[in-house]
Amino acid sequence: MRVPLIATAIAAAAVAALAASAPGRPVSGAPKCQLFPSTNPWNQRVDTLPRHKNSDAIVHSIGLGTGLHPDFGSYRYGNFGIPFTTVSATQNKVSVKFGYAGESDKGPYPIPANVPIEGGRGSTGDRHALIVDRDNCRLYELYRLFPPSGGQGWRAGSGAIWNLGSNRVRPAGWTSADAAGLPILPGLVRYGEVASGDINHALRFTVSQTRRAYIYPARHFASDRTSLDLPAMGQRLRLKASYDISGFPKQARVVLAALKRYGMIVADNGSDWYITGTPNKNWNDDALHTLGQVKGRSFEVVDTSALPRPPGG
Repeated sequence: MRVPLIATAIAAAAVAALAASAPGRPVSGAPKCQLFPSTNPWNQRVDTLPRHKNSDAIVHSIGLGTGLHPDFGSYRYGNFGIPFTTVSATQNKVSVKFGYAGESDKGPYPIPANVPIEGGRGSTGDRHALIVDRDNCRLYELYRLFPPSGGQGWRAGSGAIWNLGSNRVRPAGWTSADAAGLPILPGLVRYGEVASGDINHALRFTVSQTRRAYIYPARHFASDRTSLDLPAMGQRLRLKASYDISGFPKQARVVLAALKRYGMIVADNGSDWYITGTPNKNWNDDALHTLGQVKGRSFEVVDTSALPRPPGG
């Protein structure tokens, strides 16, 4: 049977994108642990994949004239970003009481007493906590984490445990510490990789309105809206190849280059075009804020249907 030329071209593009992917770079403090295999969706390039047929409408729904916003930075202006920490295999593990127990991994979780929490201990926001077991290469992520108080132990909204050497995803319909049922850490902009001059993975970002659907590798939706003009959880966008990034300062330029090659994935409901990273005193906040010059109209939605699902995915 003859294979249509267009199908052959799409398959070839998918293979090329996969071949260009690389294992996630180890994070600071866990040098033995890659952030998932090279075949993991977070680590697959999408710069050669076709444009989604409904790209214009979806981008319009997020905002054509709204600029990118780095939801991370230095400590000069507060606790911006989602922090993470690493622990050894000897870290004491504790039980956690979950609000969404039916969609959470029971644990126990290796939570140190001084675990960094998004926004700080007094935060009323999402209060994410990300913990890497650097000896066993396990990632523990929690949403709305609260330390013991008033006779109660550790409490959280939800929690997920990830094997960093595996592509296994959440059960269909399950959330994680993120609304889309995705891991958070592999999508964060981390200072070390920007300082090295290269981000080799997709980025996490939020939009204010999503639809009642999810696209692999996402496993969960968080909306009752059904319009196909709204992005689904897991929807992947990329910066257009024609967009000139040469005039941006280095820290912003590295982020924009990654958005061309790997794109960004809708992971949660939140402010439009907010990309997430880790806080670090070495961020140049002025350089990061130049990302706001890049407006929504400079992005396009990627058709990821041709990307092969990795083993375990």
